[in-house]
Parts: sequence; structure tokens; C-alpha cells
Amino acid sequence: MKKRGNFLKSLRFRILIILIILGIVPSVLVTAMVIANYEDQAIDIRVSAVRNQCDILCNLIIKENYLNDSSSQAVNSKLELLSNIYGGRLLLVDRDFRIVKDTYEIDAGKIMLSPEIIRCFKGENDQGYTRKKQMLEIAVPIRSPEVQQLQGAMLVTFSCSEIMATIRELEQKGVMIIAIIVALAIFFGYILSTILVKPFARVTKSIEDLTDGYQTENISVPDYTETVLITDAFNKMVTRMRVLDESRQEFVSNVSHELKTPLTSMKVLADSLVGQSGVPEELYQEFMRDITEEIDRENKIITDLLTLVKMDKKTAELTISHLDINQLLESILKRLRPIADKRSISLILDSFRPVEADVDEIKFTSAISNLVENGIKYNVDEGWVRVSLDADHKYFYVTVADSGLGIPEDSIDRIFERFYRVDKSHSREIGGTGLGLAITRSSITMHHGVIKVFSKEGEGTTFSVRIPLSYIP
Repeated sequence: MKKRGNFLKSLRFRILIILIILGIVPSVLVTAMVIANYEDQAIDIRVSAVRNQCDILCNLIIKENYLNDSSSQAVNSKLELLSNIYGGRLLLVDRDFRIVKDTYEIDAGKIMLSPEIIRCFKGENDQGYTRKKQMLEIAVPIRSPEVQQLQGAMLVTFSCSEIMATIRELEQKGVMIIAIIVALAIFFGYILSTILVKPFARVTKSIEDLTDGYQTENISVPDYTETVLITDAFNKMVTRMRVLDESRQEFVSNVSHELKTPLTSMKVLADSLVGQSGVPEELYQEFMRDITEEIDRENKIITDLLTLVKMDKKTAELTISHLDINQLLESILKRLRPIADKRSISLILDSFRPVEADVDEIKFTSAISNLVENGIKYNVDEGWVRVSLDADHKYFYVTVADSGLGIPEDSIDRIFERFYRVDKSHSREIGGTGLGLAITRSSITMHHGVIKVFSKEGEGTTFSVRIPLSYIP
């Protein structure tokens, strides 16, 4: 319960943070863009207005020949007026870079070689804005329509303090708007996060109930696509776990039954001998043979179980060697032919090409032997078992087909389960432990191979095995 509460709090906090960020970031960006746009437009408007006034003044300066005679009252009054209107300073420089007029009456008569004036004489439009000093500087050429050469330049420096005051006011209002947005984002984010988290709370509650055993049905929370995906994945996992649990219980039950049956038979036989006096030697020997067979059967079951346990271990290793698969299959069929001959069953080997591959001889032989033995056991008298070998550039293929009883369609998916038998009564008569196909699949899987089965009841069975020619650990 505590873990679930912590999870939901963490999820709600993350949603809240995301909503706050989504509210703040656009607000900050919009505010910054608005302020920057206003500043650019305000400066452009101010520069345009000043240039227009300067152009008019420059025409008057040329007309009054002010650069050569600075006594013109009309020009002086215009210069003072322009300086007062924009709260700035005007400098008139002639072609010799000498300051003809300074509205501040500080540098008149001095030589001025500032970069702005030099660029202006070169024909470059120059203006500079210093936000820190709140000053704008413009260099305007003084040009006569009758002479191509510049007559001089006007350097105008004026204050932008009112623009900066407006910008600061906008910034303050922007901060207030952002603060309001943050407050609203926190308020609505908390409400929205609570609403969004509710389905996940139901998911975690259902999962906890299911894991605690309070719920046996699949969980369903169709509120969001995410909750649907989570519940579907969890339901699939639970279904798989249930199947595995049932398989485990069935396996334990089968193991107990298979191990108990020979012991029960031996106990019955032993009790029969103990309960009788003067037992004939022939009967005594017959009972002892039956007991020996049951012991062998018990030993085979235990051996097969140990084989499966070894194959199930992740650390299970293969003893790989490069072998002639054609020769190996011939040896397997030669060893099993006497068993087949007892029921007049033909063992046929079709080798389409020579095949050499990297395999573990013991495990591979065991796998193919199990398939061929099953083909013999579950066959009809005078039937056949055909083993085919083929290969391509990457894999080799072994097919074991028989003319036997076949496998019902509803049992095909379960034949590789341990102790599973299609027909338990008939299988008991035939013998075996029910572990052969499980061992076969484990062995082939260890070789990075694949086994498939195709069967139709009453028409025989075909097992198809594919294994890489080269084993890569």
C-alpha cells in the first residue's frame, strides 16, 4: 500500500511539473519575443525620425554653406532644437575631419577620427545602439547635389531612456503574467494530475489485488490507451504464469505418479512373495524378473529427469565436434533396426547430399533416436519410418516421417510437454517415460535449432528438424 501511494504521488508530481513547464516556457518565450520585437520597432522608428530630421538639416547646411561659415542663425537654431527634442548631442564634421559645430560646445575646432565618421565618409550607413548606456548613435553624410564628394558628416547621439523605461514596464508586466500563469498552472495542474492519475491508481490496485490473490479475473482499465496497453500486457503475463503454474503442478503430479507406479508394482510383487510359503522357483524367478523390469523403468525415468534438469540449466554445455551427419544417421538407424524388425517396420534413410556439421554427438544422437523410436513405437505393423537429410549453405535439415497412428490436432501443441501422452492407456502399454520429446526439443534448442511437427490422426507424423551447420556459442 505504501509503495503504491509513493508511486501515485511521484506520478502526480511529475505530471504537475510537466504542466507547469508547459505553462511557463511558452509564456517566457512569448514575453521575450514581444519585448524584443517592441525594442526593435521602437529603435527603428526613432532612427527613421532622426534621419528624416537630419536629412532636412543637411540640406539647410549645404544651402547656408554652414561648413565654411558657422554663423547661420537658421542652422544653429535648428541644431539646438533637434538636440533639445531628442535629448542628444550633434557634431558637424567637415571633409578635413574638423568639428565645425558641437551642440555641447565642448569639442568644436578639434579633429575627429571616430570609426563612425570614417565609415560615413566611405559611403557606409552607420548606426549603433548601446542598450547598456541607453544611447543611439547615427552618422549622416552631408552631401551637395552639385558635388560628388561628401562635404562633411553629422554625428548624432541621443538618448533612448524613454524606450528603455517602456521596456522595463513591459518586463514587469511580463513577470506578473508569468507568475499568474504559474499559479494557474499549479492549481489546474493539481486538479488535472489527480484526474489523470486515477486510472493508474485503479491499475495498481487491481494488480495488487491480483497478486495478493483477491482477484482471479483479468484486470481492465480502458480509460486511456496507456492503461489499456498496460493491462493487456499484464493480463498476458498473468495468463502465461497461470499456464506455467498449471504446467508445474501437472508436472509434479506426473513425476509423482510415474515414480510411484513402479514402486507400487514392486511392492505388490514383493508382498506376494512374502505372503506365500513354498513359492515355486519358476514363479519366484518370474516375480523377480518383473521387479527387475520395474527397477529398470524407475531408473530410466530418473535418468531422463536428470537429463532434462541438466539441459534446463543455463550453464549446460555442448561438446561440439565436426561430424559426418550422414554416417551418424546411418549408425542411429542401424542400432534401432532390430527393434523395428520385430514388427516388420522398414527404416529408410534418404541422404540428398553429404553433410558435415558442428554438433554434440551424444545429444544430437539422443534427439534423433527419440524421434525414430517414437516413429517405431506409435506405428502400425509392417509400416515404415523414413529419415531424410538435406542441407543448404547455412542449415541442415533432418526429417523423420512415419506411417503410424498420427497425433490428434488438439494434442499437437502439447506433445513436447514433459510426461504428456496423447493416449495414456495405449502409451502405458507401449512403454516409455513421456520425457523423450521434451529431451529432444531441449537438445535441438541447445544447438540453436528448431523442431516442428506435422501430423494427422490415422495418417502418420512428420518431425522436421533444422540445425545450423556451424555452431556459434
